Amino acid sequence: MKLYSFSFLILLFTYGYCRSDIRIPFRLTLAVPVEYSVGFIGRALLLETNQTVPNFKTALSVEAVDGRYSCSLEVFLGDVKVWNSGHYVRFYTWDICVLELTGDGDLRLKGPKEQVGWRTGTSGQAVERLQIRNSGNLVLVDTLDQIKWQSFNFPTDVMLWGQRLNVATRLTSFPRNSVSFYSLEIQHNMISLYLHSGKWNYSYWEFKPSNNRNITFIRLASNGLRLFSDKYKKIAQIPSQQSQPLRFLALGNETGNLGLFFYHPSKGRFETAFQALNTTCDLPLACKPYGICTFSNACSCIRHLTKETTMSSNCSEGISGEFCGSNQAEILELEGVSSVLKNGPKRVNISKEACSNLCLEDCKCAAALYSSVKGETNQRECYLYGLVVGVKQVQRGTGVSFMVKVPKGTSGNHGKTNVKKWVLAMVGVFDGLIILLVLGGLGYYYIQKRRKNLQATDNHT
Repeated sequence: MKLYSFSFLILLFTYGYCRSDIRIPFRLTLAVPVEYSVGFIGRALLLETNQTVPNFKTALSVEAVDGRYSCSLEVFLGDVKVWNSGHYVRFYTWDICVLELTGDGDLRLKGPKEQVGWRTGTSGQAVERLQIRNSGNLVLVDTLDQIKWQSFNFPTDVMLWGQRLNVATRLTSFPRNSVSFYSLEIQHNMISLYLHSGKWNYSYWEFKPSNNRNITFIRLASNGLRLFSDKYKKIAQIPSQQSQPLRFLALGNETGNLGLFFYHPSKGRFETAFQALNTTCDLPLACKPYGICTFSNACSCIRHLTKETTMSSNCSEGISGEFCGSNQAEILELEGVSSVLKNGPKRVNISKEACSNLCLEDCKCAAALYSSVKGETNQRECYLYGLVVGVKQVQRGTGVSFMVKVPKGTSGNHGKTNVKKWVLAMVGVFDGLIILLVLGGLGYYYIQKRRKNLQATDNHT
């Protein structure tokens, strides 16, 4: 039992089926605590595969989440959760959490007063039993062992060994206390990691097969993640960096990093055999909004780039919110700064000033990245961003300029402008005095010379 301050964690294994299936009809009820307890988890073990450790288990769970209790059906590999019925939409309940496999073959989660919170929708399909297979696939099958429903068709944030994901399928993970979420997208020409925030979607890592070959599906093998074409031919692979066989692929819900995992027998735990991103600053949410990930992997607010601090304060204070136009906003240009986010709205072959103005006049734009890096196309590119995250420090002179839109008067440019005007005014006054002195001196010289000439003429006369 792991103890927390003012909270507690409870694990319940009230049912221990040594077999790997449950036949119809079936009903299991878990009591939900009357009072909310932070950190509470209650689980009833339902099914277990007959494999060496770590094996697969299925459990009915009650968990304390955000002031309420969530009821869900879960699959575990060892102590790692690899599937959850409430991954996208949680079923919140009170008093009781019920798992029911009805006589007509529908698997349901229910609350008080027979309220249905989740179901497989398999009524009338001759379902006979619920089964957990050695692959970790939770299935409903008929008397002929034909699958009528399977968890593999509803992927969450984990892909198991042997599992197949087709094009247009994705894994998703949701950071806690965040409106953003991550996804692994299987597309025709690549697999990509994306950050989603509102209407904005940005990729931050991608893997493409060579020669522009199309992907039909991917499958996790013992030695790597394999990509296949429509002819079931392997066209590419992300290899494992360990000799031990892979067990699962996971998309981290806190970092958004993609990892391939193997089981280390002597240590008794899962470890990483491959990571898509190996440095902190390549992660999309390594720092808070309007923060910069520096060379030392520390976070600094944009206005204090030279002062590396941990992000204890809100870097977006006074900057957040939509504003636009030269009367409300101005552009703060940062040197030696770039972004890990890609695939935003892009314009090509425009000047840096035009790129800056595009963001300045777009009320939804929060920042822009201007690239004039010489390459095969020699294109000047302008990317617009609706949020300021994924910002990191890079070497100067890379041909990249990162521009942040800030409220008018907060970038510090006005102070410099006023000083410049004051200096120009003082220079003007000083120059004027010098000119007056020079002209006065010349006038005095000519007057005195004329007087001497007149006196000489009088004396001669």
